[in-house]
Amino acid sequence: MGKKGKREKKGKGAEKTAAKMERKVSRRARKEEEDLEALIAEFQSLDAKKTQVIETSCPPPSPRLNGSLSAHPEKDELILFGGEYFNGQKTYLYNELYVYNIRKNSWTKVEIPNPPPRRCAHQAAVVPTGGGQLWVFGGEFASPNGEQFYHYKDLWVLHLATKTWEQIKASGGPSGRSGHRMVACKRQLIVFGGFHESARDYIYYNDVYAFNLDSFTWSKLAPSGIGPAPRSGCHMVTTPEGSIIIYGGYSKQRIKKDVDKGTLHADMFLLKTGGSGMEEADKWAWSRLNPSGVKPAPRSGFSVAISPNNRSLLFGGVHDEEEEESIEGDFFNDIYLYDMGKNRWFPGQLKGPKSEKRKRRRGRQAEAEGAGDETEKQPPQGPVEIVKEVVAEDGTVMTIKQVISGPAEERQRSESEEEEEEDGALGQQVEPCPRSNAMLAVKHGILYVYGGMFEVGDRQFTLSDLYSIDLHKMEEWKVLVEMDPKAQEWLEESESDEEDDTEGAEGGEEEEESSEEESEDEEGEEQHPSVQHDEKQADYLSRTEQYWIKLARSNMGPDAKEKKVVKVAHAMAKTFYEDSV
Repeated sequence: MGKKGKREKKGKGAEKTAAKMERKVSRRARKEEEDLEALIAEFQSLDAKKTQVIETSCPPPSPRLNGSLSAHPEKDELILFGGEYFNGQKTYLYNELYVYNIRKNSWTKVEIPNPPPRRCAHQAAVVPTGGGQLWVFGGEFASPNGEQFYHYKDLWVLHLATKTWEQIKASGGPSGRSGHRMVACKRQLIVFGGFHESARDYIYYNDVYAFNLDSFTWSKLAPSGIGPAPRSGCHMVTTPEGSIIIYGGYSKQRIKKDVDKGTLHADMFLLKTGGSGMEEADKWAWSRLNPSGVKPAPRSGFSVAISPNNRSLLFGGVHDEEEEESIEGDFFNDIYLYDMGKNRWFPGQLKGPKSEKRKRRRGRQAEAEGAGDETEKQPPQGPVEIVKEVVAEDGTVMTIKQVISGPAEERQRSESEEEEEEDGALGQQVEPCPRSNAMLAVKHGILYVYGGMFEVGDRQFTLSDLYSIDLHKMEEWKVLVEMDPKAQEWLEESESDEEDDTEGAEGGEEEEESSEEESEDEEGEEQHPSVQHDEKQADYLSRTEQYWIKLARSNMGPDAKEKKVVKVAHAMAKTFYEDSV
């Protein structure tokens, strides 16, 4: 009794502390949000001028991350909404709606009157009702300088058949937040976790809400048992039986003044309903899951989708090593699958094209005849981890980790390297570069990966490429939209110190810098720094060339000529170097 009473007291104390922190964050955030509300209202007034639906064929969307990519429930289409882009000085938020036609490999921009305000880090879920509905909840809006945030708590539905947006105003829903997760579970939308951040404070959530798609009402669930700690960005999926699975996520806490400690969660939970009526808030229960197999390495910023054969899928992400002076990030481009029926994790290994496998098999058979069958008794090798280091000019070391999976043994792989290089082999097949915060969707058993970001030193690369892979075959990635190096813009933070926040003020200083460089070139005594600059650039290229070639090849496809790949890689490296110095 005594221990139970202490646990209950401790639980109530934690609830009071959380409630107190939420009120504190709310008070401090209110002023910031009032300032941003005026900016949001200005954008909405522009959107209000749209009076009819306009569909326009267009090139692929601009680079972005933290948007939503959803599969249309009835058509061979993917729906992209929202997202953000940061160019080093300014943050851009979107509320654009794009539709990708899978069969035609083409994009259409769909402008619909009265859309939700611009946002990122929201959640979207599709249900098949009435020709298809796309439900959107929450997310955030940031000031152009990225220092103030407005967290939404609104709920919207896009009626796909009529192409109309509708805001659903229902009380009792979750507080404003971003980084939460939302899934459709039978006739409900289930929302879990997320965070709310102001300039000085933040709070992470582990509450659960349900929105009834029939009565259009919110209810806060009160599950029994011990559930996950507060977090954002977790893996959240629905099982065929109507339960919810939670894995991983990220949170941080303040350990002393102005010092925060981040936590990468790697635990797993099941949220299950005990009654026949899912609307009964007290019938839900948390329980801990202890899966078998090989779990993903700890990470944040990964993306999630439902895979065929009762599996969920995790792609990419980043593991940041936080140090006093810098943050070193390991970015991933691997796939992990979770079998819901067997409660088991395993890495998604590429099998390679069938023609390539036959080639490799013939080569192995010929070698086996001459050397015996001793190697056949050795166990197959699992995924191969390749670690690459990119050193920025300021000395920052960026480690990018790639997992290349293949069924062949290491010895067999090395023996067939020459044949693979000649014939476009498994070792050089196209694949997405490592990234975090990408957007995923699965349609007809095919996974689509769009956009996201990765970092090299202090620079952020925001992507706009599109890849696909057949999850039934797991043979190879296909490039549907290549990354455009020209779309990569990066403006150093120092350049904006003396500038106004208004648009159009960004170009002046660059022109002054270029004119200064020209005047320096005219003076003979200033040639030595230029020579030193060229030497440093050449040294940087020699140290990072293989990384840029890999990145260029992965986006140009296996048919690209080697000379062109190298040329593009050098151009990308030069652009990055020039922007860094």
